[in-house]
Amino acid sequence: MGKRVLPPLSALRAFEAAARHMSFVRAAEEMNVTPSAVSHQVKLLETWLEARLFHRGARPSKLTDRGQTYFRSVERAFDLLALATSETRTGAARSSLTVATMDSFASNWLVPRLHRFRSMHPTLDIRITLDDRMVDFVKDAVDIAIRYGRGRWPGAEAELLFDEEVFPVCCPSLMTGAHPLGQLADLRFHTLLHDSARIGWARWLKEAALDDVIDASKGPVFGRSYLAIQAAGNCEGVALASGPLVSDAIARGQLIRPFDTKVVAEDAYFLVYRAQTPIPAKVASFRKWLLDERSFNSVSQT
Repeated sequence: MGKRVLPPLSALRAFEAAARHMSFVRAAEEMNVTPSAVSHQVKLLETWLEARLFHRGARPSKLTDRGQTYFRSVERAFDLLALATSETRTGAARSSLTVATMDSFASNWLVPRLHRFRSMHPTLDIRITLDDRMVDFVKDAVDIAIRYGRGRWPGAEAELLFDEEVFPVCCPSLMTGAHPLGQLADLRFHTLLHDSARIGWARWLKEAALDDVIDASKGPVFGRSYLAIQAAGNCEGVALASGPLVSDAIARGQLIRPFDTKVVAEDAYFLVYRAQTPIPAKVASFRKWLLDERSFNSVSQT
């Protein structure tokens, strides 16, 4: 490997902190220096790169397009460096990360993708705990959580993962047969599968102007979303499902989305972690990976 060409590391650190906080003042507080010192280091980096990274005079601070691209790579490198440093300082060959989430999200979205994170961080053991309630990060010894709600939890940072878009799904064989699902009204010939989700068939049928045509109260009820989805995959009827929970099954052809009609909920899926500065390296690494997976999932579904 040839000689690495690296910018001044003190300037790089100042840029990363300023870009992460979108504030020279908060970056200075984190680094225990003055805001003018942070500004000086960022200017030094810009001179070295021969590129403008921040829009001057913008309040709050705003990255240029080149600055945003550079920050994404720098942030990823700093995450890896911080994790390696943490593992070396503790002297432990392995460490653990505890993730709290809901059972349906874990089984249908998170766990099938987890092998990619584990391959990137082989010395970090993942522990998945299932809980519908909002955890106490300290009392419950949880590092990071995936929650469903409005994104407002005291003492926690919350980042949107997925909006809650609900639509019908069924097995491919229901698209043929005596009563194929060719139009919305054909649902009256099929069993509606219910779960405990916030958006049920009554609301969806009302949005589809079918509430006077189809009885939303009939059909088996399942206590968990993944059970209703499993029943749909077994051709027992038509279930209402959240997009992230069925994206893989649809991609594999195990489930079909017979209609485009959907209902968007006020609640959504959020990535939630304890509000603290700096974010622990292992939490930052998992957060970065999860947001990258979300972006990949969104692109693959378009």
